[in-house]
Amino acid sequence: AETLGVSRVTLREAIKALRTAELVESRRGRGGGTFVVAPRAASPARANQIDPAAMPALNDTLELRRIVEPGAAALAASRTLSAADRATLARCLREATDCAPEARRLADSRLHMAIAAAGESASVAAVVADVQMRLTELLRAIPVIPANIQHSDRQHAAIVAAILAGQPELAR
Repeated sequence: AETLGVSRVTLREAIKALRTAELVESRRGRGGGTFVVAPRAASPARANQIDPAAMPALNDTLELRRIVEPGAAALAASRTLSAADRATLARCLREATDCAPEARRLADSRLHMAIAAAGESASVAAVVADVQMRLTELLRAIPVIPANIQHSDRQHAAIVAAILAGQPELAR
């Protein structure tokens, strides 16, 4: 929590969402802690396709994301960010932009979570974590297209720049 400059409540909620998405596991006892786990590989039969039965859930999640994530970015831009917050946003942006394709989804989620954490609202961070968790499985079925990645990179850079400049409406 101290490293990320967020409250312990925010950190607990984010870890809970990551655990639910099976991206981390927590172990108790000697040598315990929370650890990143290898993502489950999509079965070849399901790769690059979305089950039509999942479309209502996908549309619902995308609607929630369309409302929550711009608000999280605007909230972050309205805060006076610490040097640690600024460094975390810059690092997460860099990692989301400069990573191998197989690491992209996790790096992208980390960036979205860093933006939410910068807003200093445990409730907003929890909702963003929930959205990211829901999207993880759904987005694995979508092929990675370089033009889409470039567009996403430009959007991410513009959002982080607006947050760092303290421009909530532009960050939104």
